Amino acid sequence: MADHYTISNLAEEFDISTRTIRYYEEIGLIHPKRTDGGQRVYSRRDRARLRLILRGKRFGFSLEEIHEMITLFDEDRTGEKQLEATIQYGKKKIKEVEEKIQDMMELKSQMEELLNDFQNRLHKIKGEE
Repeated sequence: MADHYTISNLAEEFDISTRTIRYYEEIGLIHPKRTDGGQRVYSRRDRARLRLILRGKRFGFSLEEIHEMITLFDEDRTGEKQLEATIQYGKKKIKEVEEKIQDMMELKSQMEELLNDFQNRLHKIKGEE
């Protein structure tokens, strides 16, 4: 594994745009160094953080929540505070997912009832009772 990465390396590896990576830098989620020519150079730490950011996004966490979870490790190297926050956010996210599932199940049921009603109407129109 390399010690340093370019923005293009990371964009290709994680299948994201270089603009996305620059945005994460702008909001303080990653902190690349700069060469004398001004080119961004990303460390293993930046790469690991980027992986965590993308995982958090995939699970539906906001960038603010991700930022908090990532920076808590910098404040408490034991990881205790980070784990507590992650568990708290995780429980909240699971509740949100469960609510969405329930909403979708209700929508499915309503759609099935409507479809059944339409099929019955069609059979009546065709005289197929």
